[in-house]
Amino acid sequence: MDKIASFLVPGCIALVLCFGCFRRVPVFSVFTQGAKEGLENCLSILPTLVGLLMGISMLKASGAFDVLSSFLEPAMKSLGVPSDLIPLALMKPVSGSGSTALLTEIFSSNGPDSFTGRVASVLCASSETTFYCTAVYFGSVNIRNTRHAVPAALAADAAACVVSVLSVRLLLP
Repeated sequence: MDKIASFLVPGCIALVLCFGCFRRVPVFSVFTQGAKEGLENCLSILPTLVGLLMGISMLKASGAFDVLSSFLEPAMKSLGVPSDLIPLALMKPVSGSGSTALLTEIFSSNGPDSFTGRVASVLCASSETTFYCTAVYFGSVNIRNTRHAVPAALAADAAACVVSVLSVRLLLP
């Protein structure tokens, strides 16, 4: 199986090259044109990503996540969400790497097989980095008015938080 996997990617590349040559497509020119368009897209969304990363850094440094976590703790406890998961639930829509760091912290303090560790795993797998995806996808096509996309995605992230607790309680006793 390992030998098949090591030849899979080069085989796919060779297949695309052969197909392009068979159809008389200037493969190298098409490749360089696609690379140029990809670089232009990267440059067009760069200001949005820099602003997003700066905002994340400011929220972390200011302690806003801690204040919001303590404010939301009573409501989240009434829904059955462990208090250790509140910072993770707040960080996940904002930063994937930040939420991974919090997940690692939860694993080291509670253990990956604990209730909190299992809920944290399900939460990370079932929610999205909403603001990053919005910045990248809407920024790449120059859409400034996202209308209902962000509130709907945040509602889905909130639902993922509650449903992750319920699914672990029901499926992983």
